[in-house]
Formats: sequence, structure tokens, C-alpha cells
Amino acid sequence: MSGKAVERAIERAMQAGAAESDAVLIESDALEARVRGEEIDFVKQAREKTLGIRVLVQGKSGLRSAVTSTSDLAPEMIDKMAGETVELAHAIAEDPTAGLPEEAFAEGLPDLDLFDPGDRPWSVEDRIDAARRAESAARDFDPRIVNSEGSQVSADFSRVVYGSSKGFLGEYEKAGHSLFAEPLAEEGGSKQRDYWMTVARRLSDLDAPEDVGRRAAERAVRRLGGRQVPTCEAAVIFDSMTAPSLLGQLSQCLNGYSVYRGTSFLAGRIGEQIAVPGFNLIDDGRRPGGLGSKPFDGEGLATRRNQLVENGELRTYLLDSYSARKLSMNSTGNATRSVSGPPAAGSTNLWLEPGAQTLDELIAATDKGLLVTELIGMGFNPVTGDYSRGAAGLWIEKGKIVHPVEEVTIAGNFGAMLESIDAIGSELVWHRSVASPPLRIAKMTIAGA
Repeated sequence: MSGKAVERAIERAMQAGAAESDAVLIESDALEARVRGEEIDFVKQAREKTLGIRVLVQGKSGLRSAVTSTSDLAPEMIDKMAGETVELAHAIAEDPTAGLPEEAFAEGLPDLDLFDPGDRPWSVEDRIDAARRAESAARDFDPRIVNSEGSQVSADFSRVVYGSSKGFLGEYEKAGHSLFAEPLAEEGGSKQRDYWMTVARRLSDLDAPEDVGRRAAERAVRRLGGRQVPTCEAAVIFDSMTAPSLLGQLSQCLNGYSVYRGTSFLAGRIGEQIAVPGFNLIDDGRRPGGLGSKPFDGEGLATRRNQLVENGELRTYLLDSYSARKLSMNSTGNATRSVSGPPAAGSTNLWLEPGAQTLDELIAATDKGLLVTELIGMGFNPVTGDYSRGAAGLWIEKGKIVHPVEEVTIAGNFGAMLESIDAIGSELVWHRSVASPPLRIAKMTIAGA
């Protein structure tokens, strides 16, 4: 039925005068529940099925495109939407770069281990019980844990069907499960919160709820008594929770759209050394069980492993077919697609290759510096690379953690930061589709008291 809806949308759009067309259908069945103390805060369950239709009509010097979506999949509604999308496209400005990809469509779709059929149907009671166990473990960890923002579980099964007038039609299923705990600690007037989480494609791959609760509580308690430090320049270590944000900002600069628009400081720098030797950044859409894995991208092209940065040298950007044409390059199979918008470029499973030292060894080898455990705000300019964000963490003196830190700002230039990474840790924790081991930047400005 799902494939037929996609095929019908494309067929009707072509009959209505489209030069090219594609459609994506996403079915999802999702659950969220949160427990706070003994109480269940909420339970939400939703089932959705939405079809997105993209139509491209021929103009004098390029294609005109429009996208519509509907959750009504009755045949007559699909026909109506396809026709209206064609009419809408005629009103849009021409774009000589627009168009579907011509080749390299995915074939022989691999099983990427994206879900376990045994996890479905899930038991709402079992998922709430997991949240309760995490919540209880957090509150029992230390008497200074006095409250919480709650412990939350989520589960989502979805099916993605994509087809285009170029003859591609494919589908895959995926699932995601998570458990999150966020306790509050209090002592001597100091109140702190922190969190820990576990995320996986399979329920059996989630960490035990008790471990999630204890880890979250441990992180909250260790922040009690936080204070500012005098403004200085010192080493900054990003832990495995905060380092991924750096990769997220780097991927923003590597996105083909930012590059061709000239809004990235990395535009035009392929082949240049942009980071220290040993810095290897990889995006792999076919990582088995990966949180960002998929057998084909949002245009039906085969996903693949792309080495974006190798030993510090920029090798390629994240490209869909549109941004690739703009840059006279080839797509890297990184098109993302929602039902309500056109394709765009984005990462799949993005990670920094781990080094050999553990986080404890990085700390022990740091004479003076800040271990960042939380970042606040979005102070990053991808055009200039200017970086400035609020931070909290732990202060390090002579290889030991001496006190928690709060209300400081860390600042630098992103390009200079990449070139001054002097250590990469070994722990790679996947909490989302972007992951990074801890890493240390030799020197940044830390603005405090």
C-alpha cells in the first residue's frame, strides 16, 4: 500500500504535466513517557502516515519546483494533491540547477540492522518501568539528589518509502529507543542538574536503567559548589557529551549548501590542511545499527562511507545532487528529505576517529585547564569561524580535578581550534547520529570572574 501511494503520486504528477517528480512516505508509531519521582508526568503515543510530493515542471531556462504533503492517503486525495503541486510549481521561479539525480541510485538494499522485530509491539508498562528504575536509581544515589526534571523513555518505529520518476522505488524500516534521566542535586544553597542517556536501534542495546540513573546523578552531584575561574588562557577538554557539538558545527561548515553560498569558512579549501594530523572525520550512512544509517538517501542514491577529513586534510563536503551541481562535484549520497520540504544535504553517522588515551588519562596529562561537561548557547559563526559559548565543567590543576566550574565562556576561532587539538580520547559514545571521543584543545580563552 505504501509503495503504491508513492507510485500513484508520481504517476499523477507526471500526467498533470510534471517534467520530473518524486515522493516520500513516512509511517511512524511513536511512544514517549516521563516519570518524575513516583508520578507519571505524561504518556504520549502517536501513529502518523504522511506523504510528501515534489514536482518539477519545465521552464524556459530551468525547472520550477514545489512540494506539498498530506496525511490523507485516499487515492482521490493523492490525485488532487499531485495536480495542485504541479499548478503550484508553475508559480515558482525557475532554477537551472534544479532536478533529480540522473544515476547512482541504490541497488540491492543492504540490511543495516536498523530495528529488531522482536521489540514490536512494545509494552507501555515495561517502558514506564524502565523510566521508574532510572528515576529511582538517580534519587537513591546520594542524599543530595533532592528532585529531578524526570526520567524519560521513547520508542519509535518508522517505515520510509521513496520513489522518483527516474524509476527508483525503495523502502526501509528503522527504530529508535532511548532512556534519559535528569536529576537535581542541592547542597549549601547550590543547586545543579545534569543528565545521562542511552540511545539504540534495539531495546536490548540500551544501557540498564539503573546505570543511566546513577550516571546522571553522579554528574549532577559533582557540579555542586561550582564557581567561576579568573579569565585566562588554558587547555580545554570536551568530554564525549560536549565534543559532538563541535562536530555538528563542523558539519555545518562542510555542508554543500553553506559552501556554495559562501557562508562557510571552509569553502574552497578541499585539499588543504584544516586540522591537526590524526584528525579523521568520517560520515558513513551504512554503519550497521547506526543511529543515522539508511540504505539510500533522500534522493534514492546509495549511502556510503565518506572520509571528510583525513589526517587533518579536507577531502570532500556533504553533498546532495543540488549542492553538488552548484559546486561542479558529485553527490556524496547525503541527501536528507522530509515529507514537507525539498532535499537538502546532511550528515548520516558522523564521527571522529578515536585516539588511544582515556578521558582519565587526558585529565592526568593536563597541567591546567577546563573539562567541559555542558555547553550553553549557540555562539558560533560559520562564516568567520568565531566561536564563543557559555560552559560548565570541572577545573583541572596538575592533572587532577579540583573543583566544579560554572558561568564561564570559552572562546576561540574554530579554524585555530581544529589546528590546536593536541589529544583525542578513546571513548566513542553514540547518543545521537553524531559522536566524538573526548578531545583536548591546547589553548582557548576562558572568560570567568
